[in-house]
Amino acid sequence: MSRLSSDSLRSAVTPRWLPLVRNFALGMLLVAMASVGMAYWWLQQALPLAAEKVVLSIEYGTSVRDVARNWVNAGVQVSPLLLYEWFRWSGQAHKIRAGNYEIAHGVSPRELLNMMVRGDETLATVRLVEGWTFGQVRAEITKAEGLVLSAAEQTDAQIMTDLGAPGIAPEGRFFPDTYSYSHGTSDLALLRRAYRSMQRVLAAAWAQRASDTPLRTPDEALTLASIVEKETGLLAERGRVAAVFVNRLRIGMPLQTDPTVIYGLGDRFDGNLRKRDLQADTPYNTYTRSGLPPTPISMPSKASLLAAVQPEDTRALYFVARGDGSSEFSDDLAAHNRAVNRYQRGR
Repeated sequence: MSRLSSDSLRSAVTPRWLPLVRNFALGMLLVAMASVGMAYWWLQQALPLAAEKVVLSIEYGTSVRDVARNWVNAGVQVSPLLLYEWFRWSGQAHKIRAGNYEIAHGVSPRELLNMMVRGDETLATVRLVEGWTFGQVRAEITKAEGLVLSAAEQTDAQIMTDLGAPGIAPEGRFFPDTYSYSHGTSDLALLRRAYRSMQRVLAAAWAQRASDTPLRTPDEALTLASIVEKETGLLAERGRVAAVFVNRLRIGMPLQTDPTVIYGLGDRFDGNLRKRDLQADTPYNTYTRSGLPPTPISMPSKASLLAAVQPEDTRALYFVARGDGSSEFSDDLAAHNRAVNRYQRGR
């Protein structure tokens, strides 16, 4: 028997198709690596958008496939299948949260998914301004974008009942601030936040009240603070304005503050406060009645609340506007009359 050469032996043992398989596998590996590289590159690139901003509201129960399709319909200019496969392949598709989202140029597919997984919603805001009445608050909330107006047809009393405060007048009970909310939030939920905020701020202020304050309850502090809020816009003067009213309360002197009279007139006030208005007795006329009015007249700020419970140490009983936003304070009527002649009558 003849001996086979080593080359012939290897040729006989190794199938001829094996190198082809190896080359094919290598080629497939290279294609896979290239695909992974392309996918990684794509995930870092900015998504092409049809507009400067693309906004999408994802409702509860929306499928991942529909989320991808809805983004494309909203203005993301890629294949919905590509987005869907990325969401699915990431392993985080089940973590996508319902909400309202907004993206701008520069957002990558990876950032888009992370935003939805974190629930980084685009929030709207509404600002409740210090010194506003509850009527103004309701009007502003009605105009707020994206709020569900569940309380729009309710009376003030019904709203307060829903907030867990039946029988309490709403005036002054909501803290002035800028509130963020997601689209679909109810107006009642926003009012509840503002109501609870005022409760917290009022309680904190009342805990810091001066030991000799004539105010008997937090509600009285809230009412006085609402008057201070309407009487001056100067932060530096709030403590002194509050002191004038506190000094008057101590001696039983009427507060004689125009904003309460104006509040009592309601829609009848035409911008001009007349002598007959000051003489017409109403629960809010602090010229004809001593003490505080029955409710606050506006939303006071934290600064006004603190001024009400911690007034300046002064004997002043009067103040008059100087015409530049500040006030002239006087300890007695004679000095006050001189200030009125100077700043109001130009004498």
